[in-house]
Amino acid sequence: MPVSEDILKRVKKLREDIAHHNHRYYVLNQPLISDYEYDMLMKELSSIERRYPEIITEDSPTQRIGEKPVDGFPPVQHEPPMLSLDNTYAEEEVVAFHNRVKKRVADPSWTVELKIDGVAVSLIYTDFVLVRASTRGNGRVGDDITKNIKTIRSIPLRLLTRDSCLRNIEVRGEVFIPKKAFRDLNRERKEKGLPLFVNPRNAAAGSLKLLDPKETARRRLDIFVHTVPLPVEGVDSHFSILSRLNKAGLKTNLETRYCPTLNYVLKYRKKWEERRKELPYEVDGIVIKVDSYRHQQTLGRTEKSPRWAIAYKYQAEQMRTRVIDIVSQVGRTGIITPVAILESVFLSGSTVSRATLHNADEIARKDIRIGDMVFIEKGGEVIPEVIKSIPELRTGKEKKFEIPETCPVCESKIVRYEGEVAYRCINAGCPAQVKGRIRHFSLRNAMDIEGLGEKLVSLLVDTELIRNYADLYYLKKDDLLSLERMAEKSVNNLLNAIQKSKTVNFNRVLFALGIKDVGYGTAKVLAEHFCRMERLEQAGEDELTGIPEIGPVVADSIIKFFSEPDNRMILKRLRAAGVNMGKETEPVSRRPLQGKRFVLTGTLSKYSRDEATRLIESLGARVSSSLSGKTDFLVAGESPGSKYRKAEDLGVKILREEEFIEMIDAV
Repeated sequence: MPVSEDILKRVKKLREDIAHHNHRYYVLNQPLISDYEYDMLMKELSSIERRYPEIITEDSPTQRIGEKPVDGFPPVQHEPPMLSLDNTYAEEEVVAFHNRVKKRVADPSWTVELKIDGVAVSLIYTDFVLVRASTRGNGRVGDDITKNIKTIRSIPLRLLTRDSCLRNIEVRGEVFIPKKAFRDLNRERKEKGLPLFVNPRNAAAGSLKLLDPKETARRRLDIFVHTVPLPVEGVDSHFSILSRLNKAGLKTNLETRYCPTLNYVLKYRKKWEERRKELPYEVDGIVIKVDSYRHQQTLGRTEKSPRWAIAYKYQAEQMRTRVIDIVSQVGRTGIITPVAILESVFLSGSTVSRATLHNADEIARKDIRIGDMVFIEKGGEVIPEVIKSIPELRTGKEKKFEIPETCPVCESKIVRYEGEVAYRCINAGCPAQVKGRIRHFSLRNAMDIEGLGEKLVSLLVDTELIRNYADLYYLKKDDLLSLERMAEKSVNNLLNAIQKSKTVNFNRVLFALGIKDVGYGTAKVLAEHFCRMERLEQAGEDELTGIPEIGPVVADSIIKFFSEPDNRMILKRLRAAGVNMGKETEPVSRRPLQGKRFVLTGTLSKYSRDEATRLIESLGARVSSSLSGKTDFLVAGESPGSKYRKAEDLGVKILREEEFIEMIDAV
């Protein structure tokens, strides 16, 4: 029977959508949909292809294990491949899996584990010593992340026992960030003006790919080892080998259980579905494995998954509610963020009545309307978000949302600049922006003014005691005492914190100013280069873009900030109040590679990545992780990856290790 045009169109759309979401998830670490929604897309595609096998193509998402590894780390071949698991959300499908296994293996027993929501990794031990760690990548080739893995303290660099069967062994596991560490990390990022991680899994993935292992160490990653991919001599039980790994110092999940029958497996799942919120880490289901390695070998695998294991996943914790209204919230830079006002629901331990809609384009993409029934979810148990609308439940009374033409706070004009997603209020004196800038100014990693919370900032602005952050340094004690709920002790503490803030480092002062596109890291670069506020104020585009980390967009934002008369007046008042505006430093003599830009790729034999970076920087050059037309040299070690080809295309000078060493010796 010929395949209908409608089926072919649907298959094409599914493949395109899945490929897009694979890239967002595995390569960019920026997912747009939940795991459940992704699984449903894959399930629909697999179902159609089973009915019409003649339409299966080699590039269909069902015919491969995963996505390509990210550039920047040496590739590692996985043998055997790190397969993905078939997964299900339905008990009847678990029963069907059990029955399929029983056709090949009489009386199977099971090991059942919590499915950790993290990042799959491989660890290889030789003579009991950790010699290599890698990401899953596409299942066949991953990235060498040995240096970053060694920062995880729960991973032994040498096994603790001399169990002969573990002398030379590969183990696989899941790296994750505990819930508390994730909350702390997002709080720190918020204080630094950095984008928040959506969930712990993405935070873990990003942390493993940081080029600076010291930064990875600060992320407080953890691991559970769960698999030995090759049979171990003298041991037939998966549960037993996990016990041996644990005794050797490899961290296994102590909630793992041996289950003689399927009934025990189903009880285990029910228990943890009810109690998973008690766990200090995220889980999204359980993994069911045939316990015997002999039986695993008998059952074998398909091209992309083992036939002896399945993931039985929990439904993502979502709630259905109604959008009562959509309001526009104004941030410190004037960006208008649509926020959904919801019928209150209890979700993930708290009552939710508001959820972000991000921007107008996102509302249009998801087709969310005022009056819609929608699903909401807490990303990583933190950020309430509207996942999708339910058009089937519409009554016809729903209304489409439109960004207002004027600011909801100050009624000034709202604009959308070319190339930007965001709409903005262009009135710098808008009270919402003023309050946002003052709150930003007082952040811990900015001026660190303790006691200056959101409510107090609103009160100070609304009573016109302050109009900008410079006014903080001219507040009088009597004025503060006249405010509601401001006792003498609170007033003294606030004035002391304001006084203390005058001495914070110059880079934090620059960050506190709230210059568009200037985050904490950029402020630090500017402070190191210019040393004093006066020098930065006078800098032109050429001088700014001459700094490797500063592009034309950031340079334009800096120049615009210092050209505004109001901003210059604020800086004058900050200077008069005694706030640190930087200081002169001794001139640094020009170093031999001053101004040159390097990128490193592959593995060097003489230097580690950190050693090579420090050496290059000591000679005045900059080392970047990304390659562009502005790069002067690509230093290529063994297994250089795609950056080598990109450098050839861009015409960037490529230095082999021996040429690099000759250059260093010559200068």
